[in-house]
Amino acid sequence: MAPALRADQPGFAKQVDRCVPAESNTIFALSSGSPPAAIGVVRVSGPEAGPALKALAGLLPPPRVAAVRWLSRPDTGQRLDRALLLWFPGPQSATGEDVAELHLHGGKAVVAAVLDALAGLKGLRHAEAGEFTRRALANGVMDLAEAEGLGDLLTAETEAQRRNALALAGGVLSRKVEKWRQSIVEASARLEAILDFGDEADVLEDDGTVRAIVDEVGREMEDLLATPPAERLKDGVRVVLAGPPNAGKSTLLNALAGRDVAIVTDIPGTTRDLIEAPVAMAGQSVLLIDTAGLREGDNAVERIGIDRAQAAVAAADILLWLGDPAETPDVGGTIIKIAARCDDRKVQGPFDLAVSAISGEGMTALRQLLMRHILMLLPRESELAINVRQRQALSDALDGLALGRGSDDILLLGEGLRLARAALDRITGRAGIEDVLDNLFRRFCIGK
Repeated sequence: MAPALRADQPGFAKQVDRCVPAESNTIFALSSGSPPAAIGVVRVSGPEAGPALKALAGLLPPPRVAAVRWLSRPDTGQRLDRALLLWFPGPQSATGEDVAELHLHGGKAVVAAVLDALAGLKGLRHAEAGEFTRRALANGVMDLAEAEGLGDLLTAETEAQRRNALALAGGVLSRKVEKWRQSIVEASARLEAILDFGDEADVLEDDGTVRAIVDEVGREMEDLLATPPAERLKDGVRVVLAGPPNAGKSTLLNALAGRDVAIVTDIPGTTRDLIEAPVAMAGQSVLLIDTAGLREGDNAVERIGIDRAQAAVAAADILLWLGDPAETPDVGGTIIKIAARCDDRKVQGPFDLAVSAISGEGMTALRQLLMRHILMLLPRESELAINVRQRQALSDALDGLALGRGSDDILLLGEGLRLARAALDRITGRAGIEDVLDNLFRRFCIGK
């Protein structure tokens, strides 16, 4: 794990102490999938984890050594299951506390009986969503950026999402931020030396060293901000199909999606609202969007659909334009001009591709062209994609560095370093995390 804010660092405990209630400080939950299943894993975390395990199994197994034991109800002695047990004394555990794991037979009745037995023990309570991870954060086992990566990993649907989430959860971003933070701390220390001992010649030379550090850190931050955002991985690249009525947009959407998403008729104006079809193309998340035909219309409902179509065109990452090339909208994204329905009409004009969703002509070429443009909009395997919160904090850090990069005033440079350090601390959770904790852990399952 990357260096992160630990429980003994100033200010951190105050920010996260509300994550762990004072009463019933030991929590338990089913941490595997819902039964029935081959195995059900129940996790217990907190100061009463050891006594709880002894109450059910009679004795504690050796630390981090799997042991098979009968579990029985402490109040009646009734046997519940023959289970595999693991004991992890804190702080070397997933949460930084004492942790017990009970690997049960995964039937509904077995799991329910063990959970009921745990609920009857003094000092234990059911965990809330994400509470195990919140404790890991509070106890310094992971930092906020790693916790966000774990949350992304739990919801990953594509290979690209999985790779990026695993990198975040594994501390790739945290290590970058810690490296930058240490460089900024060094630069700040050198500035303090200049301010305190500025009349000594060897100290004055540190001004150039400080500025070199600031320039190098700034360039590395700019490189990370230049990579595509994580939201493209999660929400998908927006591919919008647009053009006049009856251009073949809905037929093409169905062909690209591989299923009947939109109603197709010969009646102009069949599609009146946006139709979205999330698909995976070569392991990448893509959002295909069909739109109402663009034309002048007096019908109020049709006018709303056209307005929404124009808004979707403006927000497209890739626009598949099925109209006259001379009337192609001026948008910021990539535009592919398509002559659709080339099986029943003569193709004229400077199109990029001629396709027929009915006969399949040109569809392979269209998919290949789409994937080339989609991959250019997504981070490469070697690149890290960061989310909106992380990007904003990184941008604020760069703004802090910019305060002094263009000035000879070392006081201004020092203030900029302080602001940059505070912004970086928000990424890993050293400071300013109160407003993100609830939103983050709401996405977690109970057993996490």
